[in-house]
Amino acid sequence: MTEPRPEESRETDQDDSQERPRQRFVLEDTGFDEVPKKYRRFYRRWDGPSDILAPNEVLCPVCRLVMRSTRELRPGDRLYCMPCMSRLIVGVGDGGRLEATVHYE
Repeated sequence: MTEPRPEESRETDQDDSQERPRQRFVLEDTGFDEVPKKYRRFYRRWDGPSDILAPNEVLCPVCRLVMRSTRELRPGDRLYCMPCMSRLIVGVGDGGRLEATVHYE
């Protein structure tokens, strides 16, 4: 038997992460009052560079708010930021955390 090459094992790890089910989260109202009451639980204010984001959170680069989801976010997911009306695509940043980039059409 031959051992898989490192390139093959990396591809397998990425495929496994795409196939495994996404984690689910229960969101509570954070008191963010810049959107209608129905959507307040999906946003919160960013506390600065020391703020640690959960797997279901991503920072909007336009308005610097944290968008939250009921499911785990993964690179390639598309989001809409209601406060600044931006369309975003989730990606992985330099530090390994999830970051959003603005998607222009």
